[in-house]
Amino acid sequence: MTQKELMLSGQLYHGNDAELKNAAARSRQLARLINSTTEEQREYRIELFKKLFKKTGDNFWVEPPFRCDYGCNIQIGNNFYANFDCIILDDGEVVIGDNVFLGPRVCIYTAGHPIDAEVRNTNLEYGKKIIIGDHVWVGGCTIINPGIVIGDNVVIGSGSVVTKDIPSNVVAAGNPCKVIRKITLEDHLYWKEQERLYRSNRKKNSGEME
Repeated sequence: MTQKELMLSGQLYHGNDAELKNAAARSRQLARLINSTTEEQREYRIELFKKLFKKTGDNFWVEPPFRCDYGCNIQIGNNFYANFDCIILDDGEVVIGDNVFLGPRVCIYTAGHPIDAEVRNTNLEYGKKIIIGDHVWVGGCTIINPGIVIGDNVVIGSGSVVTKDIPSNVVAAGNPCKVIRKITLEDHLYWKEQERLYRSNRKKNSGEME
């Protein structure tokens, strides 16, 4: 197996490899171009991200600055948004579903290092795949660690450190991140009512009849 194949399979690999070095250099070049784009270069920025990422959905946006290891191991779904200072270390695959929002300074780390110092000092490392489901909101300054799976319809509170999998339909937060409560029908009804009031106020402000 090549070092890249070892890396993507979750086994120990050595990053001092020509193929991986070339991939990392490409990602840094694209990230540099992305981070130097202006507000008027929206289409160009999207084009660069499509070159950087393995796969993108429709209607996505990432605020610069953005950093990653390779980029080619990142997949994002439809309606993806990442706020400022997002970092994704994609030594393993990162698969993100539809309608996922990342707050500022969210960090997603697939990269890991051996606990044993003697082995770690040989510069061997590994990557563990991270999966984030659909309809997920991750609060600012959250860290998602290697190998994590986050289910669908999840809210992660800001400042969390996610060290274990998070099931679907919950609010979770803390260091380490833990489930606080389930997301309920009452939550849905409350926020639909808030949406209705918002739309009603917009109509009134525009002079329309509800």
